[in-house]
Amino acid sequence: VARILPEEDMPYMADGTPVDIILNPIGVPSRMNLGQVLETHLGWAAKVLNFKAKTPVFDGARDDSIEDALARAWFVQRANAINIGPADEPTEIDQAKLTAWLADQGYDAKRIFDTEIFGEAQEACLRLWLKEEAGEDPSGQSLEEMKNTALRVHREHRIAPPTFGKFELFDGRSGESFDQLVTVGTIYILKLIHLVEDKIHARSTGPYSMITQQPLGGKAQFGGQRFGEMEVWALEAYSAAYNLQEVLTVKSDDVAGRVKTYEAIVKGEPIGQPGVPESFNVLLKELQSLGLSVELLNEDVRPPLTQGISDDTELYQPMEAD
Repeated sequence: VARILPEEDMPYMADGTPVDIILNPIGVPSRMNLGQVLETHLGWAAKVLNFKAKTPVFDGARDDSIEDALARAWFVQRANAINIGPADEPTEIDQAKLTAWLADQGYDAKRIFDTEIFGEAQEACLRLWLKEEAGEDPSGQSLEEMKNTALRVHREHRIAPPTFGKFELFDGRSGESFDQLVTVGTIYILKLIHLVEDKIHARSTGPYSMITQQPLGGKAQFGGQRFGEMEVWALEAYSAAYNLQEVLTVKSDDVAGRVKTYEAIVKGEPIGQPGVPESFNVLLKELQSLGLSVELLNEDVRPPLTQGISDDTELYQPMEAD
């Protein structure tokens, strides 16, 4: 939850109805939950038409049946055939008024509201909408052609056909409409059980991985907080050199260094220089397993071919330019 607002500050529809929850559409493709969008459309139609939809897994409502339901909901609203009662009671549809309105438009209400006939409702809906609200002539166009025309009108004039399930929303504070139309509907929202008291965790020292000698991860293993690649970039951007050095060595897999650091802190002594991280030794072993002869050399350990040679010999003198 990013923000909790009073109802009067929430975006509202053209009839003044405020929305309850706003979800970011970016969360749909990454989670691959297109069903949430389809549920929103079907829920809107079910609320207007006053029916309950049951959609079992792998046997749910088809896309065209959802578009038909949205079209039927538009017919009911356009015919003004909704009898609004108390807020806690479902709406009632004036069937006689709806049938008469559809007959005036040249359509049979029985065929339009027959759930066994797919495409009939959305075809009639698009034909009426394109003619009356979009100013287009749909004469002679097939259902697919009318869908393409409706999509073009939507992009050019910022109005959406009823089968799109999109509406114009207005900012609750300024009263101005948003740039783009917004999908609005009725869905189930469940609160996930993610509580701070279950997640809070702290560690000074604890268990380490057997191979990498780095702290384990997760509260269950009494692990440490992962300092990943991008976090390292952040510290680098702020030139936090000493912080970086500690995070990557004594706080992680510098086995000798972390013991000495802990002892220095306990005794109140200055912290010494960090050693070589164990992950470097793991890298050496992996390279050696590939058949590469790799050794770690320092000031005390010289390559075998240079043992017994002092630093004053010509071998270690800088080359002079001619």
